[in-house]
Amino acid sequence: MKTNAMRILETAGITYDISSYEIDEDHLDAQTAAAKLQVSAQRVFKTIVMRSHTNEIIVLCVPANDEVNLKKARAACGVKEIAPVKPAELLTLTGYIRGGCSPIGMKKKYRTVIDETVILHDSVYVSAGVRGTQVILAPDDLIRITDALVCDISTL
Repeated sequence: MKTNAMRILETAGITYDISSYEIDEDHLDAQTAAAKLQVSAQRVFKTIVMRSHTNEIIVLCVPANDEVNLKKARAACGVKEIAPVKPAELLTLTGYIRGGCSPIGMKKKYRTVIDETVILHDSVYVSAGVRGTQVILAPDDLIRITDALVCDISTL
């Protein structure tokens, strides 16, 4: 089954692979995905949707084994405050559900920031837009398709 993220990548002529794993409703986090896919958690980038003090929706991507450093994220985005959106809002805002949120192909084009460690890898994993499936693509392609700013936003 092709997801919206996959269709967008194909339309843009971006080469990607997919990797699937069995989901566990109690463990929808990116670290579990990395373990099930038997890849380094540093190569699996989780998507975190946040809201600024001005109500702007901002998409942040950091490695599965890391967290967003709020101070760094605020500085990178030029905002005073930033906080995660409520899980109940995720589907309405992005078209995706928790555990299957891709930075590619959201309902609207949101500002996206990807942690600078993305460029350390030949390929990275991000959600394909459904639980249990990841797209694998070159970091430059991920940056280009999401029109992302790349900078240090992680805690490590």
